[in-house]
Amino acid sequence: MCPGMTAQPSSDMHPQDPQTPDPQASTAPEAGAGMATPTVDFAADTAAELAALQAKHAEMADAYLRAKAEAENTRRRADEEMAKARKFAVESFAESLLPVTDSLEAAIAIPDATAAQVLEGVHATLRQLQAALERHKVVPIAPPAGTKFDPHHHQAISMVPADQEANTVVAVLQKGYLIADRVLRPALVTVAAPK
Repeated sequence: MCPGMTAQPSSDMHPQDPQTPDPQASTAPEAGAGMATPTVDFAADTAAELAALQAKHAEMADAYLRAKAEAENTRRRADEEMAKARKFAVESFAESLLPVTDSLEAAIAIPDATAAQVLEGVHATLRQLQAALERHKVVPIAPPAGTKFDPHHHQAISMVPADQEANTVVAVLQKGYLIADRVLRPALVTVAAPK
């Protein structure tokens, strides 16, 4: 090299010259080059998903309609059974009263019965009636004298002076009746007045 001369870089000496690309240098791969990209058909997947959802909807709608129809049928059957129960609830009770009716008709059929025979027939008929009532859980409320007054089972007609504790039953004027522990009619009673 001669003095005063500047050295020019030779292409042979510097193969990595920035202005001349090296054919052997690796370049960044193009986007997606060399990599397997899944091919997704969004329209087909969406259509398949929509079809599956529509099938599920149809299945649930059918199940709902069946359940609704079953509920309606059950309600209708229950209403019919309740109507029949109301209509025929008295049937058993009425059947138990038929012997009482027969006894009364038999008593009327004897025109020349004595007073003793009529009284005997009345007592027998009353026993039949009481038995029929008891079979259907209709029981009398007839508190003995001295029983504490119970406003749930007794109805006080009057308060009378008596030689017993105040607010106790003195006498029963009319029996009351319970039907299955529910008051059908309260007993009419007189109650001892406070002293």
